[in-house]
Amino acid sequence: MEENFVWVTARRIRPGTLDDFETAWRPATHPRGMRRAFAYWSEDGQEITGVSFWDSKEMCDAWRASEPETQRRAAMAPYVVEEREGFYRGRQLAIPSGSPG
Repeated sequence: MEENFVWVTARRIRPGTLDDFETAWRPATHPRGMRRAFAYWSEDGQEITGVSFWDSKEMCDAWRASEPETQRRAAMAPYVVEEREGFYRGRQLAIPSGSPG
């Protein structure tokens, strides 16, 4: 099974700032080593979870220490109330055939 390297960030933002936050959140360039990324919003638009898949932890760490990421985080800061983040290793789970669902 293929192992994945994943960075997850969950943020709670100020009410009514989703559009401004989303503009600030998008990186100006595609980070080197990032394979793909997903974003998930709560129904009220005040919680956003980002999930990005990386070639390695080192590639993710290099992006997080970069100037473009520092600038991106500064642009998001006025909208963020709370932030949690972490780096994980894992793999896709097999779902047994014939499972309800």
